[in-house]
Amino acid sequence: MTDTPTKAPREHVSAQVVIPVVIIILGSALGNLSQTAMNAMFGGIAADFKVDMALGQWVTTLYMLVIGITVPVVTYLMRRFALKRLTIFSLCLFAFGCIVDVFAPSFVLLLVGRALQAVSAGILMPMMMSIIMTSFPPNKRATVMGVAGIAMGFAPNIGPTIGGYLVTASGWRSLFVILAICMIVLIICACVFIVRSPRIKRTASLDVVSVILSALGFGFLLLGFSNASDAGAALLSIWVPILIGVIALVAFIRRQKRIDDPLINMDIFTSKQFVVGFWASNFLYASFMGITLIVPLFIENIWGGTALEAGLVLLPGTIAALFINPLAGYLTDRFHARPVIVFFGACLAFGSVAMAFMDASTPFWLILLLQGIRACGVSGLVSPLTSWSMEELAPNRMTDASSFSTAIRQAIASMGTALMVFSITLGAQAFGSLLFGFQLALGLSGVFALALFVIALVRVR
Repeated sequence: MTDTPTKAPREHVSAQVVIPVVIIILGSALGNLSQTAMNAMFGGIAADFKVDMALGQWVTTLYMLVIGITVPVVTYLMRRFALKRLTIFSLCLFAFGCIVDVFAPSFVLLLVGRALQAVSAGILMPMMMSIIMTSFPPNKRATVMGVAGIAMGFAPNIGPTIGGYLVTASGWRSLFVILAICMIVLIICACVFIVRSPRIKRTASLDVVSVILSALGFGFLLLGFSNASDAGAALLSIWVPILIGVIALVAFIRRQKRIDDPLINMDIFTSKQFVVGFWASNFLYASFMGITLIVPLFIENIWGGTALEAGLVLLPGTIAALFINPLAGYLTDRFHARPVIVFFGACLAFGSVAMAFMDASTPFWLILLLQGIRACGVSGLVSPLTSWSMEELAPNRMTDASSFSTAIRQAIASMGTALMVFSITLGAQAFGSLLFGFQLALGLSGVFALALFVIALVRVR
């Protein structure tokens, strides 16, 4: 008798809740798409501005660094500013950055535009997770998070394809024209459809020391791991930034525990469920982010495939992300998180470990199949892990959790990619076998995936 009156309100979600989430999801998707689309545009950008490829890669390296620096500040921004104002500001910042890049006469101004876009993306991503977890009823969160997972899975996977097509058909600046137009449409929608929040006094204070420590910590960690991905980088350019980043990050965490108004409240780690989900998500991102670089290189350098075949090998992942993300979210709401996480964790572990045994004689259809299984595992884990790990937290801690998790995942993804690239170099130089290097890199991804699967099997309840 008591179930009926309490369940009905939980099923209803108003347009006032849905519309801002849709706008923010689309904004985040465009930000993630732009990040990976740049990978296919290095050549055109480097040629236009007469810079070498190492310098040209800063269009993505800087983007990643600025996101890592911005994300921890989102907790303060969401406490200080109303949702409508912050959303419109973020979208305007991205649109302005795109306009700067459309007309950029120099490489430096191009980087300025990319930095503005990265600040916007760094605000929108944790905002998206926080709003979903605080605005939707518990029995719908994973489903909505699954739809949002398209922004984190499908958009970055399709980015290189779109970037490659545009740079060939109309030049790299056309990407920023399209992004600017899309953002302007979203800005208009936000102005018209997002309801203005009631006027309340917002008294959040910003601890400047915490901001500086956060920027140094996440910024230098990302810089060090990014340098480690370049086989030609000097050791000092790798370890000095990483050491500075670790020291600053430790100081940042210690300070958050001491001050009255922390930038990120570390009480989130008193939830055992959040801690389990936090580490499982870190292993997930360490396992899969570098694969988008490693597998195409394997196809071209070991298997002897063409650039087209190297691109096609990731197609199953792109398609899987589009369908598996929302399906996994729905199944989590329907059957709870454990069976979903264990099943897709097994898919990721099996596909990742099996790929470590590939060589030049492996049939292309088998590589496609294994990559497809891996991709299904990744797409099926993102939203269930995120929603499950945060479901125990108080609503006023959701933003802290989403901001800190997003920032750490950026660093972990860079670390995983760097370790895989190092494994390839180690295999080629120390063992005289490029194939062994690729197998080491793919095996490392498998180790991360197995660690996630064990956590899911033992700790997710």
